[in-house]
Amino acid sequence: MPKISNKGISMPESPIRKLQPYADIAKNKGKHIYYLNIGQPDIKTPPKAINAVKTSDIEVLSYSPSQGFHSYLEKLVKYYGKNDINIEEKDIIVTTGGSEALSFALGSITDYGDEIIIPEPFYANYNGFSTAYGVNVKPVMSSLENNFALPPVSEFEDKISDKTKAILLCNPGNPTGYLYTKEEIEAIADLALKHDIFVIADEVYREFTYDGEKHNSIMKIEKLKDHAIMVDSVSKRFSMCGARVGCLVSKNEDVMKTAMKFAQARLSPPTLAQIASEAALDVENTYFEEVNAEYTKRRNTLVEGLKQIEGVNVAEPKGAFYCVAKLPVKDTEDFAKWLLESFEDNGETIMVAPAAGFYSTPDTGLNQIRIAYVLEVDIIKRCVTLLEKALKEYKA
Repeated sequence: MPKISNKGISMPESPIRKLQPYADIAKNKGKHIYYLNIGQPDIKTPPKAINAVKTSDIEVLSYSPSQGFHSYLEKLVKYYGKNDINIEEKDIIVTTGGSEALSFALGSITDYGDEIIIPEPFYANYNGFSTAYGVNVKPVMSSLENNFALPPVSEFEDKISDKTKAILLCNPGNPTGYLYTKEEIEAIADLALKHDIFVIADEVYREFTYDGEKHNSIMKIEKLKDHAIMVDSVSKRFSMCGARVGCLVSKNEDVMKTAMKFAQARLSPPTLAQIASEAALDVENTYFEEVNAEYTKRRNTLVEGLKQIEGVNVAEPKGAFYCVAKLPVKDTEDFAKWLLESFEDNGETIMVAPAAGFYSTPDTGLNQIRIAYVLEVDIIKRCVTLLEKALKEYKA
């Protein structure tokens, strides 16, 4: 029988999705599952986005330009301008989700055997895309005890070699919800300039910041303009995960010329989804005010509830809509399976994401889970109750 690739064998499973077969079986048995494992908001997509597709007079659903529609690019420039990010259309390539933007970035700046440095825990697909491109991840460990703040820059510098091409940050962070300070971003920028490497910033959660904190984009650092690459997406911003529209942004002309080759190879980003995404940019400012207020309530409810459970420690997020909690169990993957297979309370259970999959360091995060607080406050309260009852019943 023909063999599959070593690369394919090495490709990591998603900690967010790999337990779905267990959930399917539980659901078929009649259990009601609260999905805390995946960042799929229940916030309604802006009606303007949905209506733009419904009222479209398109008769032939054709390709869009590889860079994306001019009208959408034009609006993106204005959107970023409102966020004090001053770019031009030539600095943007519309992509099929933020995932493709990251893929283009890695494809444009790395060769097989090169290295990127990432503070961990980090979004699990960073491991996947690195594996796909033959890139080695060099992790720098952050800690739940200090809310997963940026580790000392000296620890990043210790990881830099002649194969290092970039430092990759997610700001605000997935899975941690950590929001990097201006000083932390500046420190990474100075390190990148010192060693002439790129900084890739995944900023898809830019709007979701709490407690009066502000987002600090790498694109605002003028001295970093040739070294900064931003990954973005409408998925979380407008609760449009299914649209699969993102973008790659950089002022580095060589990066963008190279990324365009990848964009042309995949032909074009989705036409109807760009129409929806363009319309979504017309939402009123109150949209994000209301959404942030709702997520703040959800975060507070979850974090305060988790703190009341004996043996549970939780980091308090300042952005995005995730938190990482340490549980009094040895193996949260086994616990997560048990929740779906064996536990229920009044026919209900929860699905969580084991956090080990958000680390590249082996045997790390085995007692941690990531929770997405994307459900209504009353449901989150119920989920906290279910978790507390489950921990009391679980026998490792």
